[in-house]
Amino acid sequence: MAISGLVITFNEEKMIGKCIDALFKVCDEVIIIDSLSKDRTVEIAKEKGGIVIEQPFLGDGPQRSHGLPYCKNDWILNLDADEFLDSDAEDFILKGNYLKGNYDAFSFRVKNFLDDKLIDFAGWYPDHKVRFFNKKTARPSDSRVHQTIVASNEKKVSVHILHYGWDSLQQIVAKKNQYAGWNAQQLFDQGYRVSVFKPFLNGTVAFIRCYFFKKGFLNGLDGLTISIIQSFFSYEKYYRLIKIQNGNRK
Repeated sequence: MAISGLVITFNEEKMIGKCIDALFKVCDEVIIIDSLSKDRTVEIAKEKGGIVIEQPFLGDGPQRSHGLPYCKNDWILNLDADEFLDSDAEDFILKGNYLKGNYDAFSFRVKNFLDDKLIDFAGWYPDHKVRFFNKKTARPSDSRVHQTIVASNEKKVSVHILHYGWDSLQQIVAKKNQYAGWNAQQLFDQGYRVSVFKPFLNGTVAFIRCYFFKKGFLNGLDGLTISIIQSFFSYEKYYRLIKIQNGNRK
């Protein structure tokens, strides 16, 4: 059965060529929804055979949903530009295993890499993401950050996506900082309100979970650092929510 690859991009010239090449291993078309990139993303995507639609960024979920009408096939493989199918996921799709059973979305395990080093500790593996779904009955959520797929019959499968998202810890911190702002605004828009104790409590719990319960302590300085970053993200998200709350009080 034919599959459409769908990727949202912004300044992804480093990865988009490899991403499109990988998608064409299992897809018969690749649709790129580009948020007005300033680099060579669009040029490279077209050179590689991608169909490029330019659209100012609407948010993570809405941007992906914007691309669905441009996909001619029902089955959608919606990867980010820095994500690739592992060999087991390629086999799962090419052999048609997704057609066995009445499922409309599949959650794959994610292997996250930092400068080509697998982060398989402090709760980072097994991470799960739904990146493969049937648009007839499943769709991206309306969330502006960390969207999920709303499906009627989702299944987790033990095949993998390879995520090469960062070259350095500084990049992780910068991305987490950006996500914290988006998450805070989204929570506020959804009506969430928190006390001044929430950032400290959630940050502390996040560190304890990652470092102790998820066994980050077994990975030395790397485990400690990743646990601190996760703690920072949880703290920062609610800290920013409180700042928004205070700024919107009349």
